[in-house]
Amino acid sequence: MDPALLASDREKFVLELAPEARTQVSLFAKPGMPFPSLSYGTRLEFEGKVRRPHNYANPGAFDAVSYLARQRIFWNASGDAATVRILPGRCGGWLPRQIFAVRMAALERLDRLYANDAYANGMMQAVLIGATAKLDRLWTTDYRSTGTFHALVISGSHVAVLTAVLLFFLRLCAAPRTLALAATIAVAWLYAGIAGWQAPVLRSAAGMTLFGLGRLFFREGRLLNILAAVAILFVIADPPQLFDPGFQLSFLAVALIGAFVLPLLESTSAPLARALGGLADVRRDIRMQPKAAQFRIEMRLLADTLQLALRLPGPAARALVILTARVSLYGWEIFVTSFFIQIGLALPTILYFHRLSASGLSANAVVVPVLSALVPLGFLAIVFNSHGLAAVCAWLLAVARTAVQFHARWEPDWRIPGPPFWLAALFALALMVAAVRTCRTWFRAAAWCGVAATLAAMVLHPFAPQVEKGHFELSAIDVGQGDSLLAAFPDGKLMLVDAGGIPSFGRTHKSGLDIGEDVVSTYLWTRSIKRLDVVVMTHAHEDHMGGMSAVLRNFRPAELWAGAVQESPEWIGVRRTANELRIPIRLLQRGQTAPYGGASLTVLAPGPDYRAADKPKNDDSLVMRVQFGSTAFLLTGDMEKKIEQQLLAEGLLEHADVLKVGHHGSRTSSTAELLDAVHPAFGVISAGFENSYGHPHRATLDALRERHMDVFRTDERGLITISSDGKRIRIGP
Repeated sequence: MDPALLASDREKFVLELAPEARTQVSLFAKPGMPFPSLSYGTRLEFEGKVRRPHNYANPGAFDAVSYLARQRIFWNASGDAATVRILPGRCGGWLPRQIFAVRMAALERLDRLYANDAYANGMMQAVLIGATAKLDRLWTTDYRSTGTFHALVISGSHVAVLTAVLLFFLRLCAAPRTLALAATIAVAWLYAGIAGWQAPVLRSAAGMTLFGLGRLFFREGRLLNILAAVAILFVIADPPQLFDPGFQLSFLAVALIGAFVLPLLESTSAPLARALGGLADVRRDIRMQPKAAQFRIEMRLLADTLQLALRLPGPAARALVILTARVSLYGWEIFVTSFFIQIGLALPTILYFHRLSASGLSANAVVVPVLSALVPLGFLAIVFNSHGLAAVCAWLLAVARTAVQFHARWEPDWRIPGPPFWLAALFALALMVAAVRTCRTWFRAAAWCGVAATLAAMVLHPFAPQVEKGHFELSAIDVGQGDSLLAAFPDGKLMLVDAGGIPSFGRTHKSGLDIGEDVVSTYLWTRSIKRLDVVVMTHAHEDHMGGMSAVLRNFRPAELWAGAVQESPEWIGVRRTANELRIPIRLLQRGQTAPYGGASLTVLAPGPDYRAADKPKNDDSLVMRVQFGSTAFLLTGDMEKKIEQQLLAEGLLEHADVLKVGHHGSRTSSTAELLDAVHPAFGVISAGFENSYGHPHRATLDALRERHMDVFRTDERGLITISSDGKRIRIGP
């Protein structure tokens, strides 16, 4: 097994069951109970539940199954830490055991250095080692919105910083050139192992190896050639990673540096930086280009002025001038690099993350150098167990945090749907033409105008949502064990009923997955949806409203509708978000009927005399009936038998062609009396794949089949779309 990582309420590791067959394990423990110490190569057994990985089967969803399969992980397992039994003997190789021992020792030392600072500990473990078990998603929100998250996550830049510092130190110590390069290459691969063999670090280590080998044979290291060689090697070894967003982003970023950044710097700041060497030696001026020679003369004149004005020694004045100049040139280089990477990565950033930062240029100018300095200093703190260096690193983290928080305050909170294919193709073509330096100046200028125009079109996204006008559509989004329904009305109005979520069951550490952000919003963006007219919260259970705040932030609806609510922490959080965004809240009750969006909408529950309990209950559900033409849809939320019987007693249940089966198909809902009264032809069940609740219940399925209903389940089919033209019902895309 790989070494375990401890979070606040779980222990996570990868267990190899057989060669090339692994399972991802999460162990949980009762409060106060310790977790077992599990290192690489430990043989163990435990009692737990094993499930196959499963994707959220919606367009645009992340392919988690393939991602894990490429790591030879084919199962997820969870169990009680108290059931773990360590078996005799060890497994695994000697070299991985030593590397993982170093990794675990580094993590343990960080735990001790930052015993009273959870933020610094979690961030340092993520930045230096790539261990994210103690990283809270809330800590990284501002980094994501300001386009600086790339500097936070472990990546090839970490390898570049470490190897550059090491190579500089070895050359400073007069180490032989061959020895210095060999040691640097070895450290790059050692760091790749310590970081858990993460793909970006492996690619960077391979690039460093090719660079070092080339330098050993006195070959110039051309960035684009090294990039191409590494890309070919990794694609040959693992062809599917060509479609991996991380692979595309990392190689495209380096390609942008080679195609745009280095040529521009070579014609601007690079000659000036070289001119600062040996500034006191006037004889060097004649061997330099006129621009560089003039710069040297001006820097010497400035140093002489400072020497006279501040009464400094000559060497000190020159050192001050050189330092200031190098910092200024470095700032220019950071700006240029950030500008071209931000422009060049705009398309994949919008496609994969639906974001584009406006403050990234200035934010990166602060965050990148600060976190780059953090890498060598952090490892020095680990090696020497230095509390002083650890405090310096914590201060650097605070500086970076302050910078991103400042930029996040005025960062436009826009989220961008995916662009049409033709627009994306035009942007990519214009960018490639702009990179061709042999083209005439006017032609490249026209290409840059094309880049700006297509980028503006992608950000503004003046494209209508992909809905069928004149039809009513109900789409059950696959959110696992929860509910989220998209209702598109005949006149184009859009309503989202619930936003899914993952129940925490009282655990202090919630899942890092936000269903509203990562599942529901992603699907809506694939439909070219920028705004929602109404968001409905049927009731305050987390599997229905856990993703609600993210949906409100991303789509800014005109109204938020709810039924029976209580002052629960869940509802308070959603209400706070709505108030911050100035979204009006309407509490609906039985009897409210009104035309809406070209259809007729009737509220059946909760009744005017219904009183919500202290805690959210299924019977709090807002129940609605939508009538369009001669077709009708009944949306029940998690309504159970008690409310069903009330509606039956008052004669409020009419025929509906489509029934959203209550409470995920539980036996506590969808009574025979309701089914007979509504007499639906189609039933939609939203339930999680192999969920632990046993939803939908066999008795409910039997009752539906006895009435000859066609039943569609998200745990079997993924996204389910049912549409009506007012006369006929159509199932499918």
